[in-house]
Amino acid sequence: MVGWVWKIVLVLCLVVAINSGVTVATRTTTTGNRRRRGEYLQYGLNVWPKPRSISWPHPEATLLSPSFNISSPSHPYLSPAVERYLLQILKEHYIPMFTPALNVSNSSPPLQTLAITVKDLKSPLGDGVDESYTLVIPSDNSGCGYLEAETAWGAMRGLETFSQLVWGEPSRVPVGLRVRDSPLFQHRGLMLDTSRNYYPVEDLVRTISAMSANKLNVFHWHITDSHSFPLLLPSHPDLASKGSYGPHMQYSPSDVASIVRLGLEHGVRVVPELDFPAHTGSWAGAYPEIVTCANMFWWPAETEWNDRLASEPGTGHLNPLNPKTYEVVKDVIRDVVTLFPDTFYHAGGDEIVPGCWKADPDVQSFLSNNPNATLSQLLEMFVNSTFPYIQSLNRTAVYWEDILLDQNIKVDPSFLPPANTILQTWNNGPNNTKLIVSSGYRAIVSSSDFYYLDCGHGDFLGNDSQYDQPPAAQQGDDADPPCKNNNNGGSWCGPFKTWQTVYDYDITDGLSQEEAKLVIGGEVALWSEQADPTVLDARLWPRTSAMAETLWSGNRDHTGKKRYAEAMDRLNEWRYRMVSRGVRAEPLQPLWCIKNPGMCNTVHPFL
Repeated sequence: MVGWVWKIVLVLCLVVAINSGVTVATRTTTTGNRRRRGEYLQYGLNVWPKPRSISWPHPEATLLSPSFNISSPSHPYLSPAVERYLLQILKEHYIPMFTPALNVSNSSPPLQTLAITVKDLKSPLGDGVDESYTLVIPSDNSGCGYLEAETAWGAMRGLETFSQLVWGEPSRVPVGLRVRDSPLFQHRGLMLDTSRNYYPVEDLVRTISAMSANKLNVFHWHITDSHSFPLLLPSHPDLASKGSYGPHMQYSPSDVASIVRLGLEHGVRVVPELDFPAHTGSWAGAYPEIVTCANMFWWPAETEWNDRLASEPGTGHLNPLNPKTYEVVKDVIRDVVTLFPDTFYHAGGDEIVPGCWKADPDVQSFLSNNPNATLSQLLEMFVNSTFPYIQSLNRTAVYWEDILLDQNIKVDPSFLPPANTILQTWNNGPNNTKLIVSSGYRAIVSSSDFYYLDCGHGDFLGNDSQYDQPPAAQQGDDADPPCKNNNNGGSWCGPFKTWQTVYDYDITDGLSQEEAKLVIGGEVALWSEQADPTVLDARLWPRTSAMAETLWSGNRDHTGKKRYAEAMDRLNEWRYRMVSRGVRAEPLQPLWCIKNPGMCNTVHPFL
């Protein structure tokens, strides 16, 4: 019955539009061609991330009918999204910080309906899914707007755009407007570490909701690490019961199911990461026999940095020589694949520290009995047992770049065929991205120089003498721990990554056209050594919004010039709207700057 009602409404809207001389295929004008910078915001039109193409030749608005409705085809995830957006649109009544200079048209009736059409309702949310949409709000007498999308996921993006176009009390909406939109990059993500500090489900829910509002589509969930194992797995419940911070700091299968479903209803994929073979000290509570150097002090006194057992407190690597390791690991992978339907499986593979493996008697014996043996061969042994198993479960394996680029322990590329492997970059900026794609691998960019949102808050080590030394003694070198150099405030990846730093980064910088095609997108990362629910929103937003726009529509205007200057006013407005939606995003400027447009700018860009 609902499907017939939807079809009748759509037909009526189209008939009225045709009789009024309006067609859905109206002329498109690239954003900025017709309007000077900031004029859309002046008129009350602010959408973040900025759409690829907007046509609004005669800025006008009409009222939104109190009985406004959204007609849509039935879909298990789009239908809940429609209900959610409808409620938000009718209840939000957002008042922009800068009062729009836009009058309500006397010739346009209130907007009664937004009619959604979707060409392919069966397309799953996954790698490379079509998220394009066209939104038309005509200035005629139909009282109808139109949202066309190839898939349900594109329709969700269009709904978010429409929700941001509605403002005021009573609610207003622009008319005579057409948006044609699609993302530049297919993978636009956020990585959150829930091992070092625990985040309740409601924090993950709020984060995924905010991601969807920013048109991000991948929640990379770094669930476990050496510090805790909060995921309750059916086959090995002791991993969580003995490896988590406590029974109240675990994620049950029902928790995961609710988070995955929430993600689908918001157009956000949930990609799990259980990092191994390094970063597995938390496994030792349940299975001490398969973890090397567990519960040992991370950097023994009077030893060199190269002789450490871990790169930060929290030791433990899985032992590739123990057959029990593979029994447990394969059970874990199978459970995780069952819990998470996404086609990506993030298998970690980063920061294998030689000292941890060398501290194990079995490894010592292996090396002494095989003079030509290397620790890289141990990693290859582990990958050769786990990578094919991940493939057999119809998953694409994602690894951190270290598995191929680490200077000390890495696998030969033959163990990881590019067709079935994606590598995530985090070190050495665009140089490592270049190394990966030039070898034929697809890349996800998470450069710590630009996208690590935990940086710039010092370090979490206690009894650190670097803070009690004269400046001349605070100079590190390549053999020192990353945090040794205090020029960055004690943070190895300092300084703090401002939103401008995030916004300015071009993730395909220095790549050829063919190489750039292998960059599927990027992710900001929030590691949680110094983050927990009390600071989550402020650490993520609105800096993550900056990346969201660059990966959706770029960071340049139609002339090719970087647009970070004009982005400030728009991002400021978007930050306040996110706050009104319950996201505690940090401020960008004093409120005075918004109330006095232009007075907080500078005309000295080279000082």
